[in-house]
Formats: sequence, structure tokens, C-alpha cells
Amino acid sequence: MTRRTAYYLCFAALGCALAACSNDDDDPNGNGDSGDDLRADAILATKAYVTSEVEKLVKASEAIQKAAPAPDDDGWNPKDDAKAVEDMRAAWNTSRDTYEHIEGSIAILFSGLDVSTDERYDAFIEDEPDANLFDDEGVTGMHAIERILWAGDHPDTVIEFESALPGYEEAAFPATKEEADEFKNKLAKKLVDDTEEMLTMFKPRALDAPTAFRGVIGSMNEQLEKVTLATTAEDESRYAQRTLDDMRANLEGGEKVYAAFRDWVIDAAGKDVDTKIQAGFKSIRAAYAENKGAAIPAAPEDFDTDEPSAADLATPYGKLYKLLTTETDIKNEDSLIVVMDQAADDMELDELPEE
Repeated sequence: MTRRTAYYLCFAALGCALAACSNDDDDPNGNGDSGDDLRADAILATKAYVTSEVEKLVKASEAIQKAAPAPDDDGWNPKDDAKAVEDMRAAWNTSRDTYEHIEGSIAILFSGLDVSTDERYDAFIEDEPDANLFDDEGVTGMHAIERILWAGDHPDTVIEFESALPGYEEAAFPATKEEADEFKNKLAKKLVDDTEEMLTMFKPRALDAPTAFRGVIGSMNEQLEKVTLATTAEDESRYAQRTLDDMRANLEGGEKVYAAFRDWVIDAAGKDVDTKIQAGFKSIRAAYAENKGAAIPAAPEDFDTDEPSAADLATPYGKLYKLLTTETDIKNEDSLIVVMDQAADDMELDELPEE
């Protein structure tokens, strides 16, 4: 993805927990202390969680393809094939939850699969237009499927943004037997194939403690980025209008990984640090819960992300933006990412290399 300019900013963090080696006897922290029980417990718990989520992702991808109607002469649409579209949408939502839990692992380890699975439409067509919405080339993955499944329901702001892009093709349902066949047996099948490959490649991977924990810090930066992109209708799950649900799932994944490391954090950094980290997660979780819908609340018109007005910050969107800005402020010693970075240092976890 074009938004993946550095892997320490990976969205789901917990996937960053993987190293490119497959020898389970390797030192997970690279410091000769592989027998440490707390470290070993954290890595094993993270490995089990990520594996489970990849398995769920495969099943959800299979469910999308299975629910796609058998190709017929006039394709399919929500009016004539309401149950099938409903089932595909439900399976797609499940795929988003599971992918948001593990996105970091895919972005780091399997960058090619990450692109084909989760790239946004605008990034795909930046280099080359794609006139065929339904095949397994060009624009592919979850958002390509989402764009079709919610065709006709895209917000005006999304259409305005995308229609100005060079090479833009209007979203549509399959209107012919050939398009319906391609959707089921090419586009949807590619998502199945890609997620199955992720699982196959993931299972033998050893885990790396520094990237597992520090990756969560990067995922918090991604939370702010997602909110910021919503001001221009460029957020990820913009067709289904569920980017806030993406963020909830991403946060949940980060909390799961932190829970695996929590005893080690307390041992190395102290209970006070753990309390601050837990409070940071709690404040973000509460802010997400305060917004009941699946979508990020609408940003005020002409919201200035550099110098937002007090009135704009008082809106539901502004409150969310302000909180995430505060919790990702590297100059604020009490922000979530700063306190987590302190904990990582106390655990003697290596810094993540930059691109």
C-alpha cells in the first residue's frame, strides 16, 4: 500500500510479531535470553492468537466466494439476489475484523499479499487503470469486493473523491454472466487463495518480541491516520462505511497482544507503567464506544487537521481526533505510545529499524 511507507506504522501491530526465520529455537529477543519464562509466554500467546485470526480470515474469505450467486445471464444485484448479497456482506465484515487483528503481520512479512488483499482502490489505480472490476488482476482484495458489494450505496463524498482520480471506473454489480463468473471464480477466489497462502506461510514463522510489542505502538499511530483520512473520504472501508469498526478491531488486536506481554511489562517496568498503558487503551476504547455506528463520525466541513478550531474539536469527530492526537503525541510523556515505548525500553526490546 502507498500508506505503508514504513513498517513500524503497520495497522494491526500484532502481526508485526513475526520474524522471517522459522527456527523455533532462535532467541526471540536476540539477546541470549530465550529461556526467560515471561518472554516465552508472551510470544507463545501472541503466536496462538495470530494463527487463530488468520484461520478465521481464510474461512471468511471462503464464505464470500461460496455466497456469491451462480453466474447467470443478468449477473446479480441486491434486489434480485438479496440473500446472497446479505450473506456476502456479512462474510466480508467478518473478514475485515479478522484482517484488522493481523494486518501488521501481513504488511511486514508478506507485503505482496498485503497489497493484493488490502490495498485501497485509489492506490491500485495510481500506476495503472483497471477497467475490469471483477477479474483477478489489477484492483483486487477486500476493498475491491467491498466496492462491488456496496455499489449504489457509496457516500457522495466517496464518489466525489474517486471520480476525480485518473482511470476511475464507476462501481457496479455484475451485469452479465461473464462478470458474475469472474467475480466468483476470479476476484473472490483470489482472496481465498491469498489468505490460504498467508496461513501456509505464517505457521512455520518464529516470533520476534521487539516487533511484537513495539508494533502495537505503531498501530496506535495508524488509528490517528485512519481518522485523518476520513476528512477527505479516503479512509479504508469507505464503501461499507465501517472504518470505525476497523479501528475497533485493530485496537482489540493491539490489546490482545499487550495482554500477552503484560506480566513481562509489570516485571520489567513496574505496575504504574502497566496502569498508564491500560488507561490509554481504555480511553480509546471508550471513545470508540461513545460513537455507536460503524463509520467514523462525519468531520466538520473544512476541518483543519493542523489547527482545528475549538468548535470543530467539540464535535464527535473532533473529540475522536483530539484523543487520538493526544495518545500518539511523542512530546507528551503521558501519551500511550510514549509510555509503551518506555516499557519496551525497560524490557530491553530492540528498536524497530526504519525503512
